[in-house]
Amino acid sequence: MEPLHNIYSKTELLKIIENEPFNRRTLSFYRYTHIHDPATFRDELYGHWSALKCLGRIYIAHEGINAQMSVPEPNIGKVLHQLEQFPGMNNMPVKWAIEDDSRSFLKLIVRVRAKIVADGLQDDAYDVTDVGKHLTPGEFHELSASKDTLVVDMRNSYEYEIGHFKGAINLESDTFREAMQHALAKLEGQQDKKILLYCTGGIRCEKASSWLRHHGYNDVNQLHGGIIEYARYARETRIPSNFTGKNFVFDNRLGESIDGLVISSCHQCGKPCDSFTNCANDHCHVLFLQCDECAAAHEGCCSPHCQNILHMDKEEKANLSQDVLSNIMRDGTFNNSAIRRRKFETNSCTI
Repeated sequence: MEPLHNIYSKTELLKIIENEPFNRRTLSFYRYTHIHDPATFRDELYGHWSALKCLGRIYIAHEGINAQMSVPEPNIGKVLHQLEQFPGMNNMPVKWAIEDDSRSFLKLIVRVRAKIVADGLQDDAYDVTDVGKHLTPGEFHELSASKDTLVVDMRNSYEYEIGHFKGAINLESDTFREAMQHALAKLEGQQDKKILLYCTGGIRCEKASSWLRHHGYNDVNQLHGGIIEYARYARETRIPSNFTGKNFVFDNRLGESIDGLVISSCHQCGKPCDSFTNCANDHCHVLFLQCDECAAAHEGCCSPHCQNILHMDKEEKANLSQDVLSNIMRDGTFNNSAIRRRKFETNSCTI
């Protein structure tokens, strides 16, 4: 019996992908639906999709499924057909990546989680099925340009930094838990306003719209399919995009350009830059914006502290004091708004 988990190193995985005789497509989908036995369903999915050479990151919980996958083009039909056979998974809306190099994922990860999107709230805190009105990309495009609407970005602040809808409210949150609370604070007293929510693929807006409706907001709307579907619509119809910059994605690409504009800056030199990277220091790994020149000069590190640690031998690194590690967190190279001390790991499957 094949193991139900990855057994290869990153180097081996890269070699396998490079030698594949087919192209891959990156897709994503989610659905809120009751899954009676997530653990058994997890093993079943892993077995099916591993056999079809699928890669990606899939979260399963009692409340549903949240998936981002890299699928061999010859097997796409089989994967979609399999989805149709699972209870509650039929007619699944699937979103396709715009910029795709077949390297979005290196391995297949299928995990059971308490929730497919962590909101920090009890299950009975609000009715997650009482969602706002779903808007097509065309409807959202028209309404988002109106001065009579409030457009709210339900993503994290680092996602907003590299790309967002023009005039959208930045909730200045590092997690979805924070965003849910910040939305109430930012929109206080505006219960009768027309509110437009958006996120990467729509899954966060499903919960956010229910949360706002629970708190008395009467006209809550959400972009169906998220930025991914809006970008596809804008390209197909050739309309001027109301979304500017790059759409952050939670895979190895870390972003898809929507209108070709760079609206953010390198956190080290200030040059236009929208390329996120993780600090090369294993004790840090903070996610930050770094241009090619700074990446070369600082060896992929976010600060002098981290660059020094990068050159220590294994024993020196093992003996680092807590004071030294704390200095990484408060290094003067950046201010607090420029770099959020968030360790980005590729298990943050959120669309």
